[in-house]
Amino acid sequence: MYAIIQDSGKQFMVTSGERIEIDRKLGDDEKTIRFDQVLLVGGEGETKVGQPLVAGASVEAEVLGAIKGDKVVIYKYRRRKGYHKKQGHRQKYTEVLIKAINV
Repeated sequence: MYAIIQDSGKQFMVTSGERIEIDRKLGDDEKTIRFDQVLLVGGEGETKVGQPLVAGASVEAEVLGAIKGDKVVIYKYRRRKGYHKKQGHRQKYTEVLIKAINV
């Protein structure tokens, strides 16, 4: 069984037991999270498509912790002007483990 959920303006296709990285900062005391914005549920039997959300569907997940993404290098350069500027950035994510898809 799989579901398509929406979180922080992004859509994720998730199955039970899968790890995903979300763009949300969570408190240290939060151990579980519930995604209520389920757009589609499918896999076993009939596929349910929301208009825009599937009524009564949710996805339960366990918070694993905060992680950092890959480094992105920003390099600015103007030819013949002697201008060079190099910056780096690592986006912070929260890693979650999908436990159950409730329909």
